[in-house]
Amino acid sequence: MADYKDLAELIFPNITETLEDLEKKYPVRNLPEGAMVTRFAPSPTGFLHTGSLFTSLVSARFAKQSGGVFYIRLEDTDTKREIEGSGESLVKQLAVFDVIPDEGYISDSKEVGAYGPYKQSDRSSIYDTVIKYLISIGRAYPCFATQEELAELRKSQEANKEIPGYYGKYAIYRDYPVDKAIERIKNGDKYIIRFKSMGDHNNKVSFHDEIRGDLELTQNDQDIVIRKGDGLPTYHFAHLCDDHFMHTTVVTRGEEWLPSLPIHLELFDTMGFERPKYAHFPVIMKVENGNRRKLSKRKDSEAATSYFLEKGYPKYGFIEYLLTIANSNYEEWRNANLDKSPYDFMLSFEKMSLDGALFDLEKVESISKERMAYRKASDLCEEVLEWANEYDKEFAAKINANKKFFTEILNIEREKDKPRKDYAKYSDIYPIISFFYDDVYDSLDKDNLDFTVQVNKQETKTVDSEAIKGFLNDYMASYNLDVTEEEWFNNLKATAEKYKFTGDRKAYKANPNDYNGQVGDAAGFLRICLACRKNTPNIYYVQKILGKEKVFARINTILAKI
Repeated sequence: MADYKDLAELIFPNITETLEDLEKKYPVRNLPEGAMVTRFAPSPTGFLHTGSLFTSLVSARFAKQSGGVFYIRLEDTDTKREIEGSGESLVKQLAVFDVIPDEGYISDSKEVGAYGPYKQSDRSSIYDTVIKYLISIGRAYPCFATQEELAELRKSQEANKEIPGYYGKYAIYRDYPVDKAIERIKNGDKYIIRFKSMGDHNNKVSFHDEIRGDLELTQNDQDIVIRKGDGLPTYHFAHLCDDHFMHTTVVTRGEEWLPSLPIHLELFDTMGFERPKYAHFPVIMKVENGNRRKLSKRKDSEAATSYFLEKGYPKYGFIEYLLTIANSNYEEWRNANLDKSPYDFMLSFEKMSLDGALFDLEKVESISKERMAYRKASDLCEEVLEWANEYDKEFAAKINANKKFFTEILNIEREKDKPRKDYAKYSDIYPIISFFYDDVYDSLDKDNLDFTVQVNKQETKTVDSEAIKGFLNDYMASYNLDVTEEEWFNNLKATAEKYKFTGDRKAYKANPNDYNGQVGDAAGFLRICLACRKNTPNIYYVQKILGKEKVFARINTILAKI
């Protein structure tokens, strides 16, 4: 009479390695006490999700700060959903955001580290070795159930109002005689391999989550599939083998995986493998119509990290935003340590939120604007150019034509204690400063310029054209930028007041009809001349960069239109 070992040998005649051989091949890592081994295990099925970047960034930081190892493992067993090249693309996008593995999958042709292969599709012999062992001890078995049989089981469970799945009396091939199984396999019958669970859904399994503390979940009793008909492992089983033989110490993943944990714990316990620690991160959420929902690939453009790259959000701003989600005390630390790298901050599982973090694009912009403001103009120039070379060719051409000129523009009110905060992303810059370039200025609409001023919150009025012309001509007659900004403004104010633009706000508010406007309105008209709009960077420095000849040429161009 055949036994389980005969069945295992029939199914895996070419597997000669044993579990002991695997343990020797992949020994325990020689790391300092407390060092974490963490991983990011993406599927090559599309773009890098913002939630995945968050998980991988935090996982990498925990490994780095503890003197451990962060690696990337490509979970490419879902061949139907795989998108060619997306694995390499994911690794490249991670690197943009400073998430660089110590070992693991780098590209389809490159891996680094002694615990590979790091692509699941190349690890079949490892999975088969473990499955062969499970079959030999009676904890895994071939299942010949057809789709029709499984459909009948579901109908029966629905009719009896029982938990759906393949378990207990519904696991029809669980106790199938070994001799019959061998006979059917020899006859070429199709089958998959299932794990034989010893759990009971009436009981609980206890475990400690690094973020959520001590928890209890319903035991697993499902005889899950561990090897599909195509010979590839399922996610649950690959997780067991990979995290054990790669010696992952902390499995960091989204909280949506919590319901699967009893399956994973039973698999580890059955094999006698030491359980890794688990940390289930909060899912990144979004509010829609007053309700919270998970950030969606389908609905939300900001769910893809490529969105932030294309828009030109600086990576350091986005990284810091994700760190504020990771730990509630990050912002307080950052405000007290503006001179330090964000990576000097020590992440803590205890400071992670238990609830889904709401994604806040306004906060991303606020942090990015703050960080960009303190970049040196020369450094920012290189960042913007790198982005523009890929996403805005026209802008890149302008920068490359005269980097010194562009750097001067960027440096307006920058390198000082309280710099201007005009830009939240690289794509904000060109629309704001494009008027500096003559070809852009020449193309601007000069026939519909706004020479109105605000009387109060509700009212505006058009200023007499002769007053505007008088002010602009007088301004050119007394033009002098070889003085401080304060002296220049006092001179402009004196000129403006000659043409009934007052510097006294209270007087203007009380009797607006006595004046053409305020001094700020006159300065606004100068802006219109130089940029065809009332809002520009600091107009004193705009003129310094343009130079007297160009300033006068532009003023005269607009004077001819008034």
